[in-house]
Amino acid sequence: MKAFLFDLNGTMIHDMDYHTSAWQHVLQTELGAQFSWEELKPQMYGKNNEVLMRLFGPEKFSEPEMECLSIIKEARYQEEFLPHLQLLPGLAEFLKQANERGILLAIGSAAIPFNIDFVLDNLHIRHYFQAIVSADDVTLSKPHPETFLKAAEQLGVAPRECLVFEDVPKGAEAAQRAGMQTVILTTTHQVEEFTHLHNVVHFAPDFTDPFMQRLL
Repeated sequence: MKAFLFDLNGTMIHDMDYHTSAWQHVLQTELGAQFSWEELKPQMYGKNNEVLMRLFGPEKFSEPEMECLSIIKEARYQEEFLPHLQLLPGLAEFLKQANERGILLAIGSAAIPFNIDFVLDNLHIRHYFQAIVSADDVTLSKPHPETFLKAAEQLGVAPRECLVFEDVPKGAEAAQRAGMQTVILTTTHQVEEFTHLHNVVHFAPDFTDPFMQRLL
């Protein structure tokens, strides 16, 4: 493989519970909406406005209202998660080794630039990535393949030469539709949730898994 494409949330950092917690807090305090953890967790993918539309329907909020709720939610998320911000075990060394071997690296995430910058700049890893595709850079979120196809295009490599690192079925499906194989980090979903996908080459709890070294 000439390039590694990384999802961010749940793949590079273990933060999905903090996103769920932030949404739960904001929806309750700002809207008085009582969603249980079990109701919210399956909705934690895609852009923030897509999350709101899945929860409340497409007609509930205007674009400015959704943008306002999104800003409040992201501020809450960053405040709660910052003391715990760290890369998954083994990822720092994996990025360093991939970079030394000339493997191109990109981020393809449904996160907004505000959150991507929060991670890259606080952890001082921006210099590893030659391309970053965020929620603001695509029209259609995962499972549409646009995110990963744009990342490959920015790197100048063919989709078949890219390996995707993901943690959710929708992301793995996006990789499959882009013609890319994927390694799944089992931070947020169980192995059996990916059985309908045929592009998964390995499941790993983190980047200390011996399989990761074989990729280099």
